[in-house]
Amino acid sequence: MRPALLLAAVCCHLFGPAARAAGPPAARPNVIFILADDLGYAELGCYGQKKIRTPRLDRLAAEGMRFTQFYAGNAVCAPSRCVLMTGKHAGHAVVRNNQTIGKEGQYPLPAGTATIPRLLQAHGYATAACGKWGLGGPGTSGDPLRQGLDHFFGYNCQGHAHNHYPTYLWRDDRRIDVKGNPGGATGKQHAHDLFEAEALRFIERHKDRPFFLYLPFTIPHVALQVPDDSLAEYKGKWDDPPYKGGKGYLPHPHPRAAYAAMVTRMDRSVGRILDLLKKLKLDERTIVFFSSDNGPTHGGVGGSDSTFFASAGPLRGLKGSLYEGGIRVPFLARWPGTVRPGIVSDLPCAAYDVLPTLCELTGAWAPRDVDGISLVPTLLGKAGQRKHEFLYWEFPGYGGQQAVRLGDWKGVRQELRKGRTAIQLFDLARDVGERTDVAARHPEVVRRIERILAESHVPSTAFPLQTIDRVRDVPKKR
Repeated sequence: MRPALLLAAVCCHLFGPAARAAGPPAARPNVIFILADDLGYAELGCYGQKKIRTPRLDRLAAEGMRFTQFYAGNAVCAPSRCVLMTGKHAGHAVVRNNQTIGKEGQYPLPAGTATIPRLLQAHGYATAACGKWGLGGPGTSGDPLRQGLDHFFGYNCQGHAHNHYPTYLWRDDRRIDVKGNPGGATGKQHAHDLFEAEALRFIERHKDRPFFLYLPFTIPHVALQVPDDSLAEYKGKWDDPPYKGGKGYLPHPHPRAAYAAMVTRMDRSVGRILDLLKKLKLDERTIVFFSSDNGPTHGGVGGSDSTFFASAGPLRGLKGSLYEGGIRVPFLARWPGTVRPGIVSDLPCAAYDVLPTLCELTGAWAPRDVDGISLVPTLLGKAGQRKHEFLYWEFPGYGGQQAVRLGDWKGVRQELRKGRTAIQLFDLARDVGERTDVAARHPEVVRRIERILAESHVPSTAFPLQTIDRVRDVPKKR
């Protein structure tokens, strides 16, 4: 039996016919999912950005659907990507924080995990990823080639991805040298440009069969590095004090210009992908999604300046926080002829909804135990969209946090590591910036949220929640 057919049979046995989505299209659509790295809610023009140009993403939004209340799976890279790939929220997901394992790679997804690429691969899709993986080092159970990807090109490890001019990248199971990059602040080959070129080649190569292309770009995650042709657009535009480097990140003489240029260069890549789809007459056969893995970088790390760019808009918090600014992110979907253009949806939804959505769009088998719901009715403008009773996050990093969105109510716990379990309560309908804690006025809502926090958290030995799981921090060695 062919491997794809064998995997399909296994999926059928595991998930059963009841889990198969009807799938609206007669022909299976291609799927491209583009994931920016640390891009804030308000860093695209279509979400209110005033300083950074993003014309092609703004056009993508105008030609498709823009979601205003979409949430990342978590507040930092690896756990957010785990939620996206598996359809399980942070209380059920395997990876719940960034954790480097060995010399290269993060905590691995277990063997046999039902990931988006695995499910689509079993349904006959060619599958590939270009960019940053971060869910298991080379040769581990989380290796991208062991999680449903036919082809992988990029950084396996998040730490390695902190330099956009790398000395090497991974092509499938081979480590390849990147010529002309000595390992410093500049080089001849910018990683993002290599990802763009690889993505375009994959589309060309698979234009005659259904494909799933996952593009977890490393832009605009620091370090601040961008080719001069992009930097020129913003250089000298604002007061721009040099960044001297530190905390593992490289210096840059024009940090604000570099950051803006990185985002605009990514926007250019999105445009080139859309142009190729049109040239190959794949426009109406391909749905393109765009989002970010978490909120914008905090505290000027790496020379970033989220305050200057108003990167989170009116939202409180940045990357690493379960306040809105750390987890509410852009989400765009474009599918000419199927998704109506110019639609704005205020449906509260999250990254764990992507897996069931793609399974229904493609007709692939979907696991029964995911936390997500399909967004297909919303995308297709049809009635019957199910809604979440609540959305849930937990994050043992940055002091230990939990959060729940219940209708317009948002409950947040902070500093669990210090033993604090009090719940802050915000009314997002009146206070999207989460400035006023109204917990004392609504004790019955707090009690409901407290129950949800308890019931949604399944303890993890690898990523325990301090205080909640009665875990004590191990004293740091001096």
